[in-house]
Amino acid sequence: MGEIVLIRHGETTWSASGQHTSVTDLDLTENGVSQAKALAPLLAGREFAAVWSSPRKRALITADLAGLDVTGVIPDLAEWGYGDYEGRTSEEIEAERPGWSLWTDGGKGDGGESAEEVALRLDRALAEAEPLLDRGDVAFVAHGHSLRVAAARWLGRPARDGRDFKIDTASIAALGYEHGRHAITLWNLTAAAANGDA
Repeated sequence: MGEIVLIRHGETTWSASGQHTSVTDLDLTENGVSQAKALAPLLAGREFAAVWSSPRKRALITADLAGLDVTGVIPDLAEWGYGDYEGRTSEEIEAERPGWSLWTDGGKGDGGESAEEVALRLDRALAEAEPLLDRGDVAFVAHGHSLRVAAARWLGRPARDGRDFKIDTASIAALGYEHGRHAITLWNLTAAAANGDA
């Protein structure tokens, strides 16, 4: 039985600065390119039945640099829609709205999504991927918040519980099974950690 392999894109200028990035289509930084290339050895032993990517170029470029052939561009894998909070850091948002949390309060204004709306998208992607696991792994090449929601939903937990799963740029995780139950079988593995550099 295969696993759903979650791959977060490499570093961008906004991921490095902590700015919320959903629809803004940023390139990888030089470090992000190096990070993405370093994923290839971590993924080399896997047999992929499908490789699905978010529509954003930071995800598509990461997949390519990691040696993956994207078989589907899946809008449901796009990052959480932040709306008016796009490009802003958590600190900036909290200064304006004390106590704000993306996980409970969601985005704001046009294009801002709630946790429940993001969960519906990721539930669809997980439901489409699971039947393919009889043939191998399925990669989701996507984003920090959307992948954390995917992990929470795989475990049957509400989307807001994704806040409990830290995920670094250019890291991999895996959603699989233990004793017939959904389980997280790998989490937040970066090339640096795999090489003992972290």
